[in-house]
Amino acid sequence: MGQVRKLTVMSVFIAIGIVGSQFIWFPAGVAKAYPVQHAINVMAAISLGTGPAVLIAFLMALIRNLLGLGTLLAFPGGMIGAFFAGILYKRFKKKGWAAGGEIFGTGIIGALIAFPIANFLMGSSAGALFFIPVFIVSCVPGAIMGVLLTTRLNQHIIRAAGNIEEEVAK
Repeated sequence: MGQVRKLTVMSVFIAIGIVGSQFIWFPAGVAKAYPVQHAINVMAAISLGTGPAVLIAFLMALIRNLLGLGTLLAFPGGMIGAFFAGILYKRFKKKGWAAGGEIFGTGIIGALIAFPIANFLMGSSAGALFFIPVFIVSCVPGAIMGVLLTTRLNQHIIRAAGNIEEEVAK
């Protein structure tokens, strides 16, 4: 994939993540649950790879925070989930592994890293394990959405490519 095309796809993922997060979110303690973020993480990890997926997660978290729409907890949750989604997809080449990486990265590792951020920067008195169920509630539906959307989009792309080839052959 060319650099311009990759940057364009990344921009579209970021835009969908920012806009989609305004329609599909719910409060979860001091955090806000954004399943769309996790769907984008999985889709980006599958489509673009680990590095771009992490950068997309970072930029979505940054923009949401700059707009006053998110919390600082979006950084560890989103970026670590995208990282694990990309690494596991690259290793196993299965969309389910990308979803599992998102769930493990965000739901466990990201949640544990969120604890000191919430305590020291956000004034939360929540315990270290408090964020695990909160983050899992957000990332499981998002990871499932990401796999389903990627599968569906790939089917449409393959069908469209086949139609183009047929037209060219005529």
